[in-house]
Amino acid sequence: MITLDDVRGFPLFDGVTDAQVQALLDGGDEVEIVPGEELFHEGDLAAYWWVLVDGSVELARHAGRDETVVGRIDVPGRWAGGFLAWDEHGTYLATGRGAEPGRMLRVPADLLRSQMQEWFPLAVHLISGLFHTARSIESTARQRDALVSLGTLAAGLAHELNNPVAAAGRAVDSLDETCASLLDSLGDLARGDLTAAQFTELDGLRRSVAAPARAADPLAAADDEEAVAAWLEARGVPSPWRLAGSLTAAGVDAEWCARVEGVVPPGALAPALTWVTSALTAHRLLGEVREATGRVSDLVSAVRSYTQMDRATLQPVDVREGLESTLTMLGHKLRQAGVTVVREYGDDLPQIDGYAGELNQVWTNLVDNAIDAMTDGGTLTVAACTRDGSLVVEIRDTGHGMPPEVAARAYDTFFTTKDVGRGTGLGLDIARRVVVDRHRGEIEIDTSDAGTTLRVSLPLR
Repeated sequence: MITLDDVRGFPLFDGVTDAQVQALLDGGDEVEIVPGEELFHEGDLAAYWWVLVDGSVELARHAGRDETVVGRIDVPGRWAGGFLAWDEHGTYLATGRGAEPGRMLRVPADLLRSQMQEWFPLAVHLISGLFHTARSIESTARQRDALVSLGTLAAGLAHELNNPVAAAGRAVDSLDETCASLLDSLGDLARGDLTAAQFTELDGLRRSVAAPARAADPLAAADDEEAVAAWLEARGVPSPWRLAGSLTAAGVDAEWCARVEGVVPPGALAPALTWVTSALTAHRLLGEVREATGRVSDLVSAVRSYTQMDRATLQPVDVREGLESTLTMLGHKLRQAGVTVVREYGDDLPQIDGYAGELNQVWTNLVDNAIDAMTDGGTLTVAACTRDGSLVVEIRDTGHGMPPEVAARAYDTFFTTKDVGRGTGLGLDIARRVVVDRHRGEIEIDTSDAGTTLRVSLPLR
């Protein structure tokens, strides 16, 4: 049984009379601390106030599917729980589990409240008001931060998806018109004197057309288009300029047109070239649709990689994949800011065991900060290599650097230099916790007038 002598020296009870302490002891009970056994559980109503007498207790919280030790009660007189005495919705913030054998004093929250109301009635009102105010503010702030971050992410993703979707839509509209032209010209050829052998040879000429390896010089392209248009006009082909533009864009010249003229019967040159032009255009448009839908698929894959959907929390992590998915998610912001991205990845980067989703949030925060530091555009360098048994990631910008007073407080909780509504809501303090506490790594800041480098070192094992 816990006696007054066991707890009288605790700073917790300074200013409290022996009779008041004894009242808590009489209303409470002694709970033995057994290593590995749970004393109270995260999320349950905090119906008891726990005071350590001797031994130690680990405090653990759930993060995703995993449980992480976030603290330790190992000094006699330290306490946990009892929040139901001040807040009807008060719950345990962590799970308490025995670490070293010892004892705890467990006092019912309703007894604690009644005793406090008798001894310090004003304190009860102040503490209750503080709990309700803090809960309201925290709930509102978390909701707002979550909505801002979600809105920023959704806007960026919508912007990224809009370009390929719009390109696919334009290509489909043009493809509809092109297919109609192709069928009309094919009907004109069928109504003429074109034989099967001639059509086969014409199709062979179509297949021989290869798209230019690179874009031609604009002046040279204009000269080629003018030459083909003149050739077509001399032979009475309708709309020579429209056909000439499509043919030269596909890499066709007047010499190739002359070969077509030698294959088809008189009067079939115009529908033959129209058919070839439509077929080449249809092939090009299908390529645009394929590229656009492939881009959408890549974005979906990047989102899945970024959010780590359908994956275990602790897993082998490909850091390069995480960095690339982060750059994809922030692609719209990089372009708007006029930032050029340079990648410096080492060969054969190994995977590490870690929390991929949390690391992606760290990369997002570091890249977002680097973009904001380059107000007039610049170069963002993303580097990754192995060094001294660690995988080292560096995010370098060419901004104006951090002032000494900012660098000194960069890891302070709640410290920010950004206006309301800007940023990711993940400060360097939390980034440091993810890197140092969760992955046993290191995070460093090197800054000068030439820019800032954030260096993250993650142990390979």
